[in-house]
Order: sequence, then structure tokens, then C-alpha cells
Amino acid sequence: MQRLTQTLDFQANALVLRAERQRLIASNIANADTPGYQAREMDFAQALREATGQAQAAGTMAATHAGHFGTAPTSDGEPPNLLYARYSQDSVDRNTVDLDRERASFAENTVRYEAALRFINGSVRTLTDAMKSPSQG
Repeated sequence: MQRLTQTLDFQANALVLRAERQRLIASNIANADTPGYQAREMDFAQALREATGQAQAAGTMAATHAGHFGTAPTSDGEPPNLLYARYSQDSVDRNTVDLDRERASFAENTVRYEAALRFINGSVRTLTDAMKSPSQG
């Protein structure tokens, strides 16, 4: 039971981070024509390690809740550990949004979000099937 709980907790953290990444990509796309806008990105793997407590350095305390130890939004309202996306081409208005890259990232993130949902649904379905009595078949 502990293993199932850990797996579902991991997938829940992944879903929350995928939703945040989707919001971030959508914001980049929405600001594609805003002069001076700097596209934002997140290091998903690092964020997931931090969310699951696997990224703690030696001698540091683990964050066991989203509001602990600097995981709350920063003063500008953005989640911590956001990066500025690398842009492939300079633009005259200093906007760094690459619409092709953002659209591809949006589609990839959507597929991965749905895969995590399917995994969770499959795990729950398997658990409920295992709890059914043979006569309920």
C-alpha cells in the first residue's frame, strides 16, 4: 500500500508541475507580440526532484509541504526556479518568444500530462478491481 501511495503522490506532483508548465507556455504564447517580453521556462526535471524531495543537498532539510522553504511564489507572483527561455533569434523589439518552439512544447506537455492522467486512472482501476470480490466480476 505504501508503494501505491508513493506512486500516486509522485504522479500527482507531476500533474501539478505539468499544469504549471502549461500555464507558463500559454503565457509565453499570449505574449508573443509584446515588445520586450522575455519568454519563461521551467526545468521540469529539477522541479519534480524538488517536489518529491529527491533534490535536497547534504545537510539541508526537505520541504514536505508546498509552502515550506522558499517553494512559495516569489514577490513578482511567479513560482520559484523559473528560467528565461533561450531564444534562437534576436528580434527588433527584444521579445524572446519563439512561437514554433512554444507550440511544440505545449503539445509535448499536453501529451505528457494526459499520459500521467492515464497512469493514475489505470492504477486506481487496478486497485478497485483487486478489491472486488470474485462474485462481483
